[in-house]
Amino acid sequence: MEYTRLGRTGLQVSRLCLGTMNFGWDSDESAAHGIMDRALEHGINFFDTANVYGWKLGEGYTEQILGRWFRQGGGRREKVVLATKLFNAMGEWPNTRGLSALHIRQACDASLQRLRVDHIDLYQFHHIDRTTPWEEIWQACEVLVQQGKVLYFGSSNFAGWHLAQAQEAARNRHFVGLVAEQTKYNLTCRTPELEVLPACQGYGLGLIPWSPLGGGALAGGATKGQGKRRQHEWTIGFVKEHAKQLEAYEKLCASWKEKPADVALAWLLANPVVTAPIIGPRTMEQLDGSLRALKVKLDAKRMEALDKLFPGPGGTAPEAYAW
Repeated sequence: MEYTRLGRTGLQVSRLCLGTMNFGWDSDESAAHGIMDRALEHGINFFDTANVYGWKLGEGYTEQILGRWFRQGGGRREKVVLATKLFNAMGEWPNTRGLSALHIRQACDASLQRLRVDHIDLYQFHHIDRTTPWEEIWQACEVLVQQGKVLYFGSSNFAGWHLAQAQEAARNRHFVGLVAEQTKYNLTCRTPELEVLPACQGYGLGLIPWSPLGGGALAGGATKGQGKRRQHEWTIGFVKEHAKQLEAYEKLCASWKEKPADVALAWLLANPVVTAPIIGPRTMEQLDGSLRALKVKLDAKRMEALDKLFPGPGGTAPEAYAW
């Protein structure tokens, strides 16, 4: 396994991040525990979850699965850099969502209880909260750090200007602020190159791409309905619309004697701003297969071929659309 620092911090994380969104949904608890054990065997030490995963309002079922796995001991907790998220509704009442100081405090305590740990390594805002001022957010986060409940903070689904706003507010408080951004980024979704990636680079944030395989569209066999990842309805629609493009991609990967999923991950790993793509295996086979991406090296010619097939926005803003 390869390791890198998370953004500008001294924290070392694996170049692949184990996503747990499927745990308790596509993978039952026994399978989930087996996948996490295998991840540690491979040297993957970066695990990502969220309080809403499990998709049962207020239960945090996926966090509970991780908590019971941690309780098995064997150094599991000590080996893992644990990341979870808050923002989405955890109940019917108005203060059970968002980034108010009240909800941050309550959500953190609830996640710690479900995860059966005494602290969260990376606590991430699952979405921007347009109604809560950063002064309130950072004050609540400072308290969590002082209490020893959280070590680092990150964001997810933020625009570039949101990252700048958050960091400047933290700077004014002499607070570390964000150390990572988790965004949707893959060969089929390159909009973040306009402003999110430059903001991460400028502020020293690690980039953690989610949906690195485009919801399964880049996993191989998608155009024939044989993709190795379960396809959501929106993925099926995308595949139908971009069938020729995806067929060309799969043929290109075949000519390199590489699997499409491995090339898609390798393309992300080749970007110096990227810390670790989030892989979401449902089976041991999928987890084991993901390791190949670390060995796939894409030279300039191959990167050019991918850019031609999946054009980006033309660079960073504003040059991408102006001068």
